Amino acid sequence: MSIISPAFKGLIKLRQSAIANFMLNPVDTQQQVFNHLVGSGQFTEYGKKYGFNTIDSIADFQRRVPINDYDSLKPYIQRIFEGNQNVLWPSPIKWFAKSSGTTGDKSKFIPVSTECLDDTHFRSSKDIMALYLKEFPQSSVTSGKCLILGGSHQVNQQNAASFFGDISAVMLQNMPFAAQIFRTPELSIALMHEWEAKIEAMAHSTIHENVTYIGGVPTWTIVLIKRIFEITGTQNLLDIWPNLELYIHGGVNFTPYRRQFEQFIPSPHMHYRESYNASEGFFAGQDREDEEGMLLFLNHGIFYEFMPMSEYGAPQPRTLTLKEVELYKNYALVISTNAGLWRYVVGDTIQFTSIKPFRIKVTGRLKHFINAFGEEVIVDNADNAIAIACTQTGAIVNDYSAAPVYMTDATNGTHEWIIEFEYLPVPLEVFTTMLDKSLQAINSDYEAKRYKDMALRMPIVHRMPKDGFKKWLKDKGKLGGQHKVPRLSNDRTYLDEMLRYLTPEAE
Repeated sequence: MSIISPAFKGLIKLRQSAIANFMLNPVDTQQQVFNHLVGSGQFTEYGKKYGFNTIDSIADFQRRVPINDYDSLKPYIQRIFEGNQNVLWPSPIKWFAKSSGTTGDKSKFIPVSTECLDDTHFRSSKDIMALYLKEFPQSSVTSGKCLILGGSHQVNQQNAASFFGDISAVMLQNMPFAAQIFRTPELSIALMHEWEAKIEAMAHSTIHENVTYIGGVPTWTIVLIKRIFEITGTQNLLDIWPNLELYIHGGVNFTPYRRQFEQFIPSPHMHYRESYNASEGFFAGQDREDEEGMLLFLNHGIFYEFMPMSEYGAPQPRTLTLKEVELYKNYALVISTNAGLWRYVVGDTIQFTSIKPFRIKVTGRLKHFINAFGEEVIVDNADNAIAIACTQTGAIVNDYSAAPVYMTDATNGTHEWIIEFEYLPVPLEVFTTMLDKSLQAINSDYEAKRYKDMALRMPIVHRMPKDGFKKWLKDKGKLGGQHKVPRLSNDRTYLDEMLRYLTPEAE
């Protein structure tokens, strides 16, 4: 039975009403968000530079304000990081979300304003639950606690008044007291910096709680669940948390992990919800279990533009607004936010799966693909090919990475994969053949290049030893939090590093 309070019930109903409103009026909602952002930013240094006070339309905004990435905004962000204010956004900024870096930097530090926390991240978190309870109003999910796998935070030593950490850690640190009551583990454990010690502490501290739902990246959630199984001696998570009914996942495509979770939690009443939460903002969440894609959050302090892939890399790329997008075409996501990220290219590629309402799915990263031979393989292709190969062979995959092998005078090119299996009941060659056939069925460009081995020969697949990817991440100082194994790369930088973690017995 739910112990949901009348106040929380009222809040959920308000959010359900707000969601229904932006679903019915998406273009008008985005116009209102745009007006608010430009109006708020007009007196900042950036707003003055680009004349925000005289911008009178979205088209005018697109003409005047350049497309940005982290490197182009970094000089402004660095000044905020050092304690200057009213640079990109008018309200004081003391928190920064730390994420994986660009080519020239190990890490990026994304400004997080109070409005960004309240109107974007926390509001979106409420809306994930509001959408779930809308579909399952008799749910008892609120009768227990949410297990959250967050990151860690540190004090910014350049400025004692500024702090940084994974966006999940920033949210945990700033979460209202009332919300803290309904989550586990305790904050001191959730914000531990050393990831292996943190997993150990989380496992021991949560096994006696009444956990009804879990939120986290699949890869690290699996690590925690396996450690809990080792401690308790069971292989069924419902033996530990019998009221568990919901897993909210994000960060990577869930498709390759679903079968493993269904083994961990063997219940027809277990539900899975995808969310799209990045350091730069909380963009979307799954609203229906039977619908492909996630509902784009339109009244959460973010104005969206969508760059056709043909425009990516152009000197003045053209972007589209909501009313101009088409179904199942790849777009680079461009955002302007209530923390001062103006026309910022997030780095993800998305497709619209629906336009009434607007639902999206993440198809990959702008820099995570393989197109060395014109095959145009994106992460979404690879994830689905892995999933099909697993279904056909009974295998379970923990993680993978792939890169091209370039043509030589003697041989055609190919793709080289490193895959860490949880379970592989067939010879590796059988799995490789099924992976290749599945990718051909999904991607016609890859299929054409594979025809009679004319451009691409059969892929090379290595078996990564248990925890090999984990060791690689640890050695790079990127273990835990939102750090993920790069699925696809168009060069061999990552893969050549990973090959050193193979052993002769692993292949």
